[in-house]
This record gives sequence, C-alpha cells and structure tokens, in this order.
Amino acid sequence: MKKVLKSVSFVILLLKMCVIFGQEIATQKRIIIDVGHGGKDSGAIGIKGIQEKDVVLSIANEILKLNNDLDEPLDIYLTRYKDTLILLSDRTKLAITLNADLFVSLHCNHSNNPNARGIEVYVANATSQYSKDASWLAFQLQAALNKELGFESRGVKFASFQVLRETVNYCPSVLLELGFLSNKDESNYLSNQDSFLTLALLVLECLIKYK
Repeated sequence: MKKVLKSVSFVILLLKMCVIFGQEIATQKRIIIDVGHGGKDSGAIGIKGIQEKDVVLSIANEILKLNNDLDEPLDIYLTRYKDTLILLSDRTKLAITLNADLFVSLHCNHSNNPNARGIEVYVANATSQYSKDASWLAFQLQAALNKELGFESRGVKFASFQVLRETVNYCPSVLLELGFLSNKDESNYLSNQDSFLTLALLVLECLIKYK
C-alpha cells in the first residue's frame, strides 16, 4: 500500500508540473534541482547527528527563496519539497518529462577518515551532446565554492551515479558534494542557517551564469 501511495503522489506531482510546463514560456530555461535522499533515507550522518537529507533540503529551499526574489527568476523545480523519499528513477523521470535544460543533484559527503574534506562535483562518465556544458558548469561550481568559502577543491570527477547516467542523454547534469559531514569543521559549517544561504547564493549565481 505504501508503494502505491508513493507512486500516486509522484504521478500527481508530475501532472501538476506538466500543467505548469504548458503555461511556461517556451524559451525559458528549465532547471531541476535534485534534493538528495529524504524520508527514511537520511543519506550521510555526520558529527552530532547532522543528516545529509536535511542539509541539502535547507540549501535547496534557500535557492528557491533567492530565485523568487530575482527580477527575472529562473524556472526552477525541486525533486522534493519536504522530507519525503523519492526513488532515483522518479527523480530522473521528472527531469525528462519536464524537458529540463539542466539537472543539478545536491549531496553532502562522508568518509571514515575524519580529515577528509572539500568539494567534489561529478559529471557522467558517459559522453553525449550535453557533456561539454555539464563539465563547464561543474568547473564553475567547484571554482566558485573554493574561491568564496575556502573549501578545498577535490576537483571535477566522472562517475556512473544513477541520476547522472539516466539524464546524460537528455540534458547537462551534475552531482554536487557540498563538503564532508564527517569532518568537524565542514560539519559545523553545514549546521548553520547562514551557511545554507551562502551556499544557495553561490549555486544560484552559477546557474544564472549557465543560463
């Protein structure tokens, strides 16, 4: 029954998005921000119990607030707006159905090494017509976060994460790891509301440059 309810909820969300999609200006860039994990999937659990799912949702919500205050806001949708579990395949289906121009997945990192730190940005290890744009945005994101926050840059990397693999042929897609929750300094930073705003602003600025 729970699986049926989840499927119905996702279909309703998809239908709402399609109605909005039909009302939007055709030339407007459509950006999907994939808010990692959610619900029973906490993602990484860091120092003092900080959970990845909560951090990325807070940052995503700040991106929406900042975007709504723009004179010409971007056309941004989230894969989840609250603490719910959305299947990975449903996240990519949403991007494909809405004919997204860009897919950005937000995450936080974790390591058994408490000294591991820094920002990582991933693009699909498969190539497509969108690979060049995805790599450009990935380098913009890691450079901006490194410059403004002083976080160590662990570079742009290639991976076969499902959300990247399933969107690589439809739009530029990147997966952003916003620091290590297992690192004391970065965990403290990612526990602060002001930090959510700062990170949201940096990500949004890169999205505006991409547009």
